[in-house]
Amino acid sequence: MVDYLIVGLGLAGISFCEVLERNKKSFKVISDDSQTSSVVAGGLYNPVTLKRFTLAWNAKEQLDLAIPFYSELERKLDIQLDYKIPILRRFASINEQNLWFEASDKPNLGHFVAPKIHSNHNPNIEAPFGYGEVLHTGRIDTAVLLLHYGNYLGDKDLILRETFDFEALKLRDGFVEYGGFKAKNIVFATGFGIKNNPYFNYLPLNGTKGELLTIKAPALKEERVIKSSVFIIPLGKDMYRVGATYKWKDKSNTPTEECKQELLQKLNTFLKCPYEVVDHVAGIRPTVSDRKPLVGRHPEHENMYLLNGLGSRGVMIAPMASMQLYALIENKEAVAPEMDLSRFTKKHFRN
Repeated sequence: MVDYLIVGLGLAGISFCEVLERNKKSFKVISDDSQTSSVVAGGLYNPVTLKRFTLAWNAKEQLDLAIPFYSELERKLDIQLDYKIPILRRFASINEQNLWFEASDKPNLGHFVAPKIHSNHNPNIEAPFGYGEVLHTGRIDTAVLLLHYGNYLGDKDLILRETFDFEALKLRDGFVEYGGFKAKNIVFATGFGIKNNPYFNYLPLNGTKGELLTIKAPALKEERVIKSSVFIIPLGKDMYRVGATYKWKDKSNTPTEECKQELLQKLNTFLKCPYEVVDHVAGIRPTVSDRKPLVGRHPEHENMYLLNGLGSRGVMIAPMASMQLYALIENKEAVAPEMDLSRFTKKHFRN
């Protein structure tokens, strides 16, 4: 018998595996790689909502946990994951400049918002009103993380590459059985795959489809993230990630020509150098109706838990949410009420 069975190996699943390893708990993972949101994510950690110049929910606590968390993963896997990159918010008007100054004076925001305007010195970007700089930002290479962590678990014989079969799951008194082995607890961390989960599909996780482009722009020579109507994220070697779209109806992982043209149209409003589109990807973000994660115990099954709904800020939220779930299971410590899936318990019993 192992301590945990984890279903899903995106950002949520990896973060929870790490918490278990650091606490010397045994586990097995089942993943079929059907959910692509962690693979195609931009991977930015950014504490400021750049549309309204407000602090993201619980941002400082999340970053205080996430930065050392990824640093330890880099050491463990012997790879680079965390790229410290400034994020510049391109201003569209004098009014936006003034709003930025107001934001920099607010007590909680002042730590993250530089109190000055940066002039634009890149002739390939049109930014007559300059930029505001967000501090303490960067990019986690999520695709590299998923690849190397999956290999790490494979080398230790801790992962089964298969689609989870709910009919094969047997709930016993104090443990679960699946595929010939037993676990004291089961944790589902399958992102938008929750829609196929008969135990948790009552939850209002709607999902938003995001599409991103990768472009090659040799003349751009930009080393900072530029946020305008879209992000431009430098990847090195003249490559840049451009995104993202937010679509609520399409729930496929297939890139569309419509979203490609939407991204290019927005990009062309401020990028003034030639470029080539070299890749186009899509994934469904696990977003919840109230924009908060889903963390906690099933309303009826004592040994069944969920770690989901990390949304577009998954790289920031995943370590904190994983630590809180572990503390709930092992130490009976309450999950932050904003994240606790018990806020939707009435929906379960109405179904």
